[in-house]
Order: sequence, then structure tokens, then C-alpha cells
Amino acid sequence: MHDAAPGNDAGPFDALLLLSFGGPEGPDEVVPFLENVTRGRGVPPERLAEAGAHYAQFGGVSPINAQNRELIAAIEKEFAARGPALPVYWGNRNWRPYLTDTLRRMADDGVRHAAVLVTSAYASYSGCGQYHENLLAAQAELGDAAPRLDKLRHYFNHPGFVEPLVDHVVAARASLPEALRPGARLVMTTHSIPTATAETSGPDGNAYVRQHQETARLVAAGVKKAVKFPHVAWDLVFQSRSGPPQVPWLEPDVNDHLERLHADGVRAAVLVPIGFLSDHMEVVYDLDVEAAATAERLGMQVVRAATTGSDPRFAAAVRDLVLERAAVLRGEHPERCVLGTMGPSHDVCPLGCCPDPRGRGEGLRGAALHGTPA
Repeated sequence: MHDAAPGNDAGPFDALLLLSFGGPEGPDEVVPFLENVTRGRGVPPERLAEAGAHYAQFGGVSPINAQNRELIAAIEKEFAARGPALPVYWGNRNWRPYLTDTLRRMADDGVRHAAVLVTSAYASYSGCGQYHENLLAAQAELGDAAPRLDKLRHYFNHPGFVEPLVDHVVAARASLPEALRPGARLVMTTHSIPTATAETSGPDGNAYVRQHQETARLVAAGVKKAVKFPHVAWDLVFQSRSGPPQVPWLEPDVNDHLERLHADGVRAAVLVPIGFLSDHMEVVYDLDVEAAATAERLGMQVVRAATTGSDPRFAAAVRDLVLERAAVLRGEHPERCVLGTMGPSHDVCPLGCCPDPRGRGEGLRGAALHGTPA
């Protein structure tokens, strides 16, 4: 039983916080940033040096911060046009503006209860559980002055996230030679994670892969409808592995998969980074440089679709998610906008959801996941 779609009342929220990964914006920031990212993760030193070299090819600047600024501008435009009248703040896990600094500014501005949009659409420890822990740690540092924070649900199957991806795939496919388009494979990519972490993602396990498969299916179905073609083949593959070689991670790697497609006679592919809201270094290097080089060596025609980014439809989806969660907190039962068959994700993560693979932080995160105010 649902009430009508939420109107324009964002209460009890008085702000929106965009919480993201962060990235360097100059050569001098690369090493400190990477040290923040990898602290306590056992990443081999050679992998750290390799990642630093990737940033050097782009002037030491990650695209993610600029794209987050664009997203904030799009959300502010949506709020100004349709409401609600909420200020939008931005904090990062690994680089400036740091989450704790942003939360302190929010407290100084009088914010008492904020909705939190994380720039990760899927359930996993690094994409959800760890952000919960970051929020609790920042609240603990501020003490009683800290605002209450409610993370918005996963949006992997929200039309505002999926439909821009469909359009970007259609545009990328259209850039291929016409003769290659019918057989072009859609290679849906996301960040690889350890298989053990994937298996414990979500309340019932394996949510990370299942949610990506659903997004991939929805995107492929949308493309099939848009191009009026009877069959659009797709695969879910992984990229950007960074852990110790002895630890199993999700496969196949995108480069290995391109090799297999080539061996099977596939002549063209569209790389679709469904696992990323906007361009990270993993997108622009691992796909635009490394995978592109693999395709060139193989003689395959490969193009890359854009990420959802700051598309106005996603900004509108953010508004929907804020108003939906606000209605839930007021005790209402709003309609929830989703595509496909999996239904909307949970509002509050249950205990044991997406646990820290290192066995840390569960006591702290348990309180946050059950909505206990700071």
C-alpha cells in the first residue's frame, strides 16, 4: 500500500550532502591522495606506483572532482526550479573537501538533519558500508554538534540513473561504422572487488553482482528498444583490480574479455561503465587508455559510452530520492520509482549488510545502519 508520490516537502531534511570518493587536482596531490585511498588495504607498492603513473598522464588531475561540481550545479538547478529549497554540501572520503570538514561547516551553518547521496549506486563494503562508517566517524569527531545524517537508498535501478546510460550507449554505438553496429557487443564494466566481499554484499549476499546484472539488463533492453534491433548482446565484466594477487577478485577482466570476444569473431564493442556514476581515473585510464590499446592491438573497433554524470534526469532522480526518504521519515508510504523486477533497495541497511572484510567497524556502523542519531 503506497501513498501518492511525494510532493515537495523535504522535512525533516534541511540539507543534502553529496558524499564521494575524492581525487587529486594537481601533481603534488597524487601521492598523498593514493596513500589515503590505500591505507590499511595491503596494496602492493608497485601497484601504488603504477596508479600514480596513470594520474601523471592526465596532469595529476582526476576528473571526479570537476564532475562532482557539475553534479552539484545540476542538483541545485533542479532544486531551484522545482524545490525543495535545500542547500547542497559536498564532502569526500579521500581528499579535499574532506567529509569531516564539510560536516563541521554544515554544523556551523545550523544544519541539523541532512540527506546523504553517495556517488556509488550499488551495495558493497567500499560503495556503501565504508561510507556509513565514514559518516559515523565524522559525526563522532564533531560530537553533539553533528547533524543527523540519513543515506539515501541505492539507485542502480532508478530510471534517472539508467536512462542516461541508455542514451549514451545509443550515441556511442552510432559512432561505429554502420556495418559493425548490428554485431557490436555491449561490454558493461564495473570495478572489480574481492570475491569474498562480493559474496557478503547486501543483506542476503551477492547483491553487488546481482544489482549490476540488473542495471546491465535494463540498459541493454533500453538500447534494444531505442535502436529497434531484435538482439543486443551484452556481458558484465570487471576492471581496475588493485588487491594482492593471491586474493581472488571478480572476473573476467575487461581486457581479457576483449581478447575472448576477438577470438569469437566479434568485430566491435561498446564499453559501458555502468559501475561508475561519473568518470573516475579508473574510467579514463582503464577504459580510454588501457582497454582502448587492447582493442587496437586486436584490430577491434571499440568505443566508450559516457557515464550518467550530471545529466538533468539524474539530478531529478536525486530530488525524487530526497523527497521519498523524507516522506518515509514522516511515517508515510510514498511511491518508489524503479525499473525492472528487483524493486527498490532498502532505506536502512540491516546489521551484517556489506561487512568490512577486515572485520572492523561493525559496532560503530551497526548504530548508524539502524538510524540512531549521532
